[in-house]
Amino acid sequence: MVMLTLAKVLIFVVLLFSVILHEVAHGYTALRLGDPTARDAGRLTLNPFKHIDPFGTVVLPLLLHFAQSPILIGWAKPVPVNPSLLREPNKAMMLVAASGPLTNITLAVLFALGLRYLPASTTPLFVDLLVFSCYINIILALFNLLPVPPLDGSKLLAGLLPVRLRESYLRLGRYGIFIVLPFVYLAMKYGVLTTIVEGIFYFLVRA
Repeated sequence: MVMLTLAKVLIFVVLLFSVILHEVAHGYTALRLGDPTARDAGRLTLNPFKHIDPFGTVVLPLLLHFAQSPILIGWAKPVPVNPSLLREPNKAMMLVAASGPLTNITLAVLFALGLRYLPASTTPLFVDLLVFSCYINIILALFNLLPVPPLDGSKLLAGLLPVRLRESYLRLGRYGIFIVLPFVYLAMKYGVLTTIVEGIFYFLVRA
């Protein structure tokens, strides 16, 4: 019982710092491209209290936990970005958007490499932690690449659209959560998301 509780706490910690690193990557990329807004707001830090979103970081993961969901997902408070301060704003916004999912992909690869080269004497708890850490970051990357505003995938797609259409498309962001959560629920219910995540996981571990 104690080990199970410890595992759940560690998995939540991994989720928390994975979403924080995702947001810090956005802010750092924006800074490199000319926008210091996130830095000036004190968001280029690993201090979790600077990044916690009440629903995305606390409520949603707890709901998924108590619902015994096979998938754990969440998000941190988005870092502020001022496109007008970016050099080549359209291209820069695409790079800023891409940096978050790329961070999660990088973390997933690192956790997968850790699994591949673990010594045989490694404790099962540590193995399970690496597995779940890899899963979490694959899920975060896929989730954020969905082309639904305000997720990162929508900003990548918006960068390819004509200006007029881009603005209308991004305005859908106010309804984004009402589109994304039912989509994720259905994908989990019918096993689609699990199948995709497991496929990517085994590719990373065995490639």
